Amino acid sequence: MIPQKILVAYASRTGSTAGVAEAIGQTLTDSGTPVEVCRMQDVKDLAAYRAVVIGSAIQGKQWLPEAMQFMQTHRATLAQKPCAVFSVCMTLAMPGADKYRQAVADWLEPVRALVRPVSEGLFAGALDISKVPSFSQRLKFRLSVAFGIWTEGDHRDWKAIRAWAADLKPVLNA
Repeated sequence: MIPQKILVAYASRTGSTAGVAEAIGQTLTDSGTPVEVCRMQDVKDLAAYRAVVIGSAIQGKQWLPEAMQFMQTHRATLAQKPCAVFSVCMTLAMPGADKYRQAVADWLEPVRALVRPVSEGLFAGALDISKVPSFSQRLKFRLSVAFGIWTEGDHRDWKAIRAWAADLKPVLNA
């Protein structure tokens, strides 16, 4: 019997990517698809899922280390299932972000080297400096805000996130 559930797995530092994953999961659930949303660290086996949606925050122009480890660990299984990927990146919240969109898409190249995604989503994140774990990173973000590179707040485009998720249903054969 073919599994019916779709897994939405994510890696997040401050909760922004987790929120995007939840919205994707809810959109798929609302369309009648059984979905499980989990942190990547909590996923041991992909056999119970017909398809997988994987997302990570971007830090330093790359997916988080645990996300890349997840991709490496499950590479063989992911090659046999429809797999979509998404990135959550504050670069897409910068003024004139459209000019950075291709660069952000290019940061998925190491992911594409491991799997062939059926769809890719690129979304701006949320910046709450108080949630940034490292002092040096908090300082960097405070300076970036002071210089107008970013603004604090939630920059996620929920309409675009839900539209991307709705478009996943047919490509994930759900």
